[in-house]
Amino acid sequence: MNVSQAILERRSVKTYDPQHKMTEEEVTRLMSLAMLSPTAFNIQNWRFVVVTDPVLRKDIRAVSWNQAQVEEASLLIVLTADLKAWAKQPERYWQNAPQPVQDYLVPAIGQYYSGKELVQRDEAMRSCGMAAMTIMLAAKEMDYDTCPMDGFDFDAVAKLLNLPDDHTPVMFVVVGKALKEAQPRGGQLKMNEVVVYNKF
Repeated sequence: MNVSQAILERRSVKTYDPQHKMTEEEVTRLMSLAMLSPTAFNIQNWRFVVVTDPVLRKDIRAVSWNQAQVEEASLLIVLTADLKAWAKQPERYWQNAPQPVQDYLVPAIGQYYSGKELVQRDEAMRSCGMAAMTIMLAAKEMDYDTCPMDGFDFDAVAKLLNLPDDHTPVMFVVVGKALKEAQPRGGQLKMNEVVVYNKF
């Protein structure tokens, strides 16, 4: 399946076959593609919590408005962000680059993020959003359906996942085999309403 087709066919599916299991190879492939998602300064600040424990999934469902797909989809991925990834051995992010590139970019990371908590958080949201889209399109190419989600108690999920203090939940993506197709698209705005050339 080409990318355009995956974009056309990707829908937010709510009802999944709870008996379907993804193989370990499929999960590894999906996550390896997710890890190619772009991040500013290559800081790779996403952290993907792949929840496989059925008891934990039940507990997460309970703090996610009891949405069935949290528990019944083949895979629950909680996209979280390490808000301090920029400060954790940043030389790792450019270790394979030429030395002049390392010498410029590694110090620039600290200069850009240090003392700017809102910037750190905004970057985390952007990074996880791009990674979520990568997961959804890759899953579609693998003949799976998905649903991005933010309908959950963020603090409760962080506690259930034992997230470190410098991490935050961003969103879920569930992956699986649809039992029921998504509803028809609710209504797309016209291009001339959402695409602006040069200035408003």
